[in-house]
Amino acid sequence: MPAVTDRTLVVGEALVDLTRDSGGHESAHPGGSPLNVAVGLARLGLPTVLAAQVGDDEYGELLRDHVDASDVDLRSLPPHHGDSAVAVAQLDDHGVATYHFELTWDPSEMPGPAGFALLHVGSIGAALRPGADAVERLVEDAVAAGVPVSYDPNVRPAITPDLADVRERVDRIVPRAAFVKLSDADAAELRPDLDPAAYAARIAGEGPRLVALTRGGDGATLFSGGASVEVAPPPITVADTIGAGDSFMAALLAGILVRGWTERPAFDEEALTWLGELAVHASAVTCSRPGADPPHLKELPELLA
Repeated sequence: MPAVTDRTLVVGEALVDLTRDSGGHESAHPGGSPLNVAVGLARLGLPTVLAAQVGDDEYGELLRDHVDASDVDLRSLPPHHGDSAVAVAQLDDHGVATYHFELTWDPSEMPGPAGFALLHVGSIGAALRPGADAVERLVEDAVAAGVPVSYDPNVRPAITPDLADVRERVDRIVPRAAFVKLSDADAAELRPDLDPAAYAARIAGEGPRLVALTRGGDGATLFSGGASVEVAPPPITVADTIGAGDSFMAALLAGILVRGWTERPAFDEEALTWLGELAVHASAVTCSRPGADPPHLKELPELLA
């Protein structure tokens, strides 16, 4: 595998997924889409910086230990709140979860994008005010500095219920992004009047060099210019789907970085197929074990080829 020494900057939320069952038992696991992408990239051998707000409480320690274990360079953004962000899932007697979130996203500073090989943004960090405004400015700075941008809207109506505002933000960021990943559920929220594949194909013509539409167990479709390919996931026994999309995103970006394709103007069917199969393999590995646990480099031998 060619050595990749330039760092990727990932910006957005790092939070703790806290599950409480009807008996009062709690379990806590690190999460947040940008954190998962950063860990996924670092585990695949890509130098990665995560810029996020992390509290000085026990959950913050859990988050720091988690990213340190995967050699992610964590930059805790000011202002520093005492409490880390938490996503709480309350399970009833039938195991059905209801969610609420305890988080603030209001970074007063952002790292500069210059000198990075890639900037990745998305999810809550690119949608929740006031921090989302700073993320948009960071995207503009990256484009001005010639740093390609990766974007995953990862729509979360429970946190950002003003979908009109979310759609407007997506419409502003997509044309500035080089690489976009969204799920069919994201597409349905953003443009319920369009078939998800039609929406993905449309935004592929609005500026991004590559757009990937994930469809859960049905695999993914990748678009670039006038080319498109469908890829199917390998057969697995699913433990859960937590973090599957983030592992897909991390592997997709890893493939682009390893092949030196960050400046490639378009991708043909052969390149799209290789990237798509790499990404669905990574996603399947994560689905085969509990929680957001992205694969390590040795688990994706095709990246080593």
